[in-house]
Amino acid sequence: MHQLTLADVDQPRALARRSDPTTSHLAAQSAAELQLTHFTVILTCLKKHGPLGKDGIAARSRLDGVQICRRLVQLERKGFVKQTGNLVPSTSGRPEREWALA
Repeated sequence: MHQLTLADVDQPRALARRSDPTTSHLAAQSAAELQLTHFTVILTCLKKHGPLGKDGIAARSRLDGVQICRRLVQLERKGFVKQTGNLVPSTSGRPEREWALA
């Protein structure tokens, strides 16, 4: 698995406008670091447990479903994960997409 770095996440300058106050730029940098942490947790979970749905990842990590959904789409766009084409039951019993390492 490729070692993730801050270069793999959305850049902080894209999260704060040039005209925003310094506090907004600091928050954007913090968000980029948090994004990297989420990426690492999700990829480690998929590596350790194999293909899972978002609720499966949530059950095995400290992230919630909303955090996971957002990051899975970003990780897919960057080529780190892919949808398997399978549906797995969510915690509510509804089908959800299954994800695996790319």
